[in-house]
Amino acid sequence: MSTRIGKISFWHVHAWEYTEQALEHPDTEMAAVWDEDRVRGEAAAGKLGVPFYESLDDMLSQANLDAVIVDAPTNRHKEVILKAAQAGKHIFTEKVIAPTADEVQEIMTAVEENGVTLTVSLPRLNAGSTLAIEDILEKGLLGQVTYARVRLAHNGALAGWLPEHFYNKEQCGGGAMIDLGCHPMYLTSLFLGEKVTGVSANFGYVTGKEVEDNAIVTLFTGSGAIGVVEAGFVNSHSPFTIEIHGTEGTLLFGTPEEKLLLKSNKDESGGIGWVEWPLRSHRESAFDQWVGHIQNGTTARTNLQIAVELTRLMEAANISAREGRVISLEGSAQHP
Repeated sequence: MSTRIGKISFWHVHAWEYTEQALEHPDTEMAAVWDEDRVRGEAAAGKLGVPFYESLDDMLSQANLDAVIVDAPTNRHKEVILKAAQAGKHIFTEKVIAPTADEVQEIMTAVEENGVTLTVSLPRLNAGSTLAIEDILEKGLLGQVTYARVRLAHNGALAGWLPEHFYNKEQCGGGAMIDLGCHPMYLTSLFLGEKVTGVSANFGYVTGKEVEDNAIVTLFTGSGAIGVVEAGFVNSHSPFTIEIHGTEGTLLFGTPEEKLLLKSNKDESGGIGWVEWPLRSHRESAFDQWVGHIQNGTTARTNLQIAVELTRLMEAANISAREGRVISLEGSAQHP
């Protein structure tokens, strides 16, 4: 039986991508639209040939609606996700779950209490490069990880293709870091392989907007390993880049080609030369995983753990940049 999905807003730049995934999946269909912008919502509903609801509560009250995709402004995530959970609808949402750890905890509690399936779009977790890097780390070819750096940037603020509301601090909760920087943030945390105990951030405002368009965050750990997260809206031709260093080796990806290079004291070459490590096939998308969890009655446990930690780190980064100090996370809860 097909899962009938309602769309909660077309605010986000990826909103139509998720809609297309729902249209293309054999077990899902779009059934309704609500949007805080009525004109935008009515246009989307008309294009999809589904009803537009002026009231979110009315849409969520529909008995034949099984699930929702959330692409509302970040500052409205708590409101709309709580309503969806309380209405018994499964939820797929754009990152971040919410701007603060307290809001996320409230959402996670509601999801659990209402028995709905929540999955967060963290697409870089499913990339073949990420899976191959995890293989290298699991084999111990880098030894103890001492430094991880991930960079993701584009020129959207210079070229003008980002929507203007992506520079609205109230709606977004920030700029380049909380949007684009989410991906290098959760990847860097993953590659470090241990709890982050401190965060320090430095935000730049090249185009003079109210949100940062050039950002760097440093993550500290108990072992002494350091993570560096970079994001920007003002960078032409900046490749997606990963580098991880350890006591026994180094790996590089995207410098600038999409090749994974390894030099390790523990491989067959004994660290003499760089070896191109084969990339893995991509894992199924977060959306497809969500549908599978709905069908099987399972929980996206790893996805949710990483998503909860992502908000913890993003909130700390925003505080650090605002107050100009290192934010200690020691003793704070890492997962719900």
